[in-house]
Amino acid sequence: MSEKRVETDREILAAAQARGSWATLAAYARLSGPGWLQSAITLGGGSLASGLYLGILAGYTMMWLQPVAMILGIIMLSAIGYVTLTTGERPFRAINEHVNPVLGWGWALAVAAANIVWCLPQFALSYDAASKNLLPGVLGADGSLNRAAAGMLPSGTPFWEFVRPNADKFVVVAVIFVLSVAITWSYDRKGKGIRIYETILKIFVAVIVICFFGVVIVMSVKGELPWDQVWQGLIPDVQKVLRPSPGFQSILDAIADEPARAYWSDLIVHKQRDVVISAAATAVGINMTFLFPYSLLRKGWTREFRGLTIFDLATGMFIPFVLATGCIVLASATQFHTKVTADFKIDEAAGTVTPPAEFARPFNEFLENRRNKVAGEVGLAEQKLAAMLVNRKANHLSASLEKLTGKVVANYIFGFGVVAMTISSITILMLISGFVICEMLGFEPGGWPHRLGALVAAIGGVFGPFIWKGKALFYLAVPTSVFGFVLLPFAYVTFVLLMNSKSLLGDDRPRGIKRLVWNVLMIVAAGAATIGSVYTIWDKAGYYGIAAVAAFVLLALLVGINRYNERSRREQSADSAVETPHTPEGAQG
Repeated sequence: MSEKRVETDREILAAAQARGSWATLAAYARLSGPGWLQSAITLGGGSLASGLYLGILAGYTMMWLQPVAMILGIIMLSAIGYVTLTTGERPFRAINEHVNPVLGWGWALAVAAANIVWCLPQFALSYDAASKNLLPGVLGADGSLNRAAAGMLPSGTPFWEFVRPNADKFVVVAVIFVLSVAITWSYDRKGKGIRIYETILKIFVAVIVICFFGVVIVMSVKGELPWDQVWQGLIPDVQKVLRPSPGFQSILDAIADEPARAYWSDLIVHKQRDVVISAAATAVGINMTFLFPYSLLRKGWTREFRGLTIFDLATGMFIPFVLATGCIVLASATQFHTKVTADFKIDEAAGTVTPPAEFARPFNEFLENRRNKVAGEVGLAEQKLAAMLVNRKANHLSASLEKLTGKVVANYIFGFGVVAMTISSITILMLISGFVICEMLGFEPGGWPHRLGALVAAIGGVFGPFIWKGKALFYLAVPTSVFGFVLLPFAYVTFVLLMNSKSLLGDDRPRGIKRLVWNVLMIVAAGAATIGSVYTIWDKAGYYGIAAVAAFVLLALLVGINRYNERSRREQSADSAVETPHTPEGAQG
């Protein structure tokens, strides 16, 4: 952003602060921006999928989870924002110089990997919502677009045989890709481009919140929401992560066989933990920790804007996230939690549950796994439980809402909200990819290096609809979010060290009670992320995962010790030079 624009913003802030608190808040609202970028990425396919499955598995009991995870993330983003605005240094270089290059490069590489992995489900989710909610007759395997392609495109070669039945995917992917590139590259057009980009994303975020908020308002008016349970679910209770939701208890009690009951209870808890970790990871992902400081520097903000950054995160990031994700959990819990939907046929006399064709495979896998782990016939209660646990898609949620909200709200408004979520996430992932590629290769952010670096994430993501053809595309965001959560503690621990670096912050390093508060809050956030990450690594990769993390930590410690020893030697040499100055030859003693 131009110096003239930054100076104007600085004058607006100074004038508002002179007029009082309300004027300052109004100025903050006018100048906000980077927080809305954070909101655009956190309100993506991962948040949508996590909210959907959190509602299915936990009902209303974990309404507190995503707001708490967001608060912890805001603490760490505020810390990196404070360091960045105080020093004016780019964090990657600051970490390498003042903390540890292993942590700096580990952070950058983790962000680069997370961008590609997180972009994969976004295109897939866009296609899923477009084909199931917005244009079901045009898109899809039997849609008019594929039928037209079958008549127009040549056949007989492997390439065209692949393209013909996937023509609709190519069209959707191309449209989303071109739109995302156009939006992302607008950011590179100096100050005007940044304002255009931020305005577009504010509109996207507003559309997302309005769409899902509208669905919940209609449900509430029709008396479908038990608000007493919702308010109770906002009270944090960590123990609920360790056991099945209370709603499943009567269902589990109906299973007479103790080993079978234990199997289903463990399965629910395992799936629930994955979704809990996913929900926490999508609140503030590791790539968001890279975006925020660089977006601050890109706007030209300095230490005078430190108060604005916290307000920006609270209003532009926290409020839209809590509203949108909370509405998704409410809708999902109301429609799916502990319910066997009407598309499953229950024969009480025969003691069987027959799934619809699209759920036959996951439903039967549940039952087969149960037989492999626990011998014996699978009773009706277990079959009902399996029907409750199958992974759902966005169109299932929208279809279940249709009887309450009508077709327009359930399909088109809901579907448009999903597409808006994915496009906003794709553009932000591209933006971050450009920043991190420039940093790792030593380019100044901006220009063609940034534009081409932005394409790295998007090019990886376009394969999503083709790789996971026919599967529950929404659930893809859960394992990718789990991957991102594993990497998050590396960033958090690095920021704790950065905030306490005397060589970087000098006299601006927090002192006294202020420093104590900062460190307590940051350590709580980093500790929570570390505990979740270690559990996830152990659960998913066992000893190999723990060994890989231990090797990384050991390397960082060795480099840190070496740098500390070098610094000590330089300081001792400097002290010796001061104490015994060199006397020129021939000088009088």
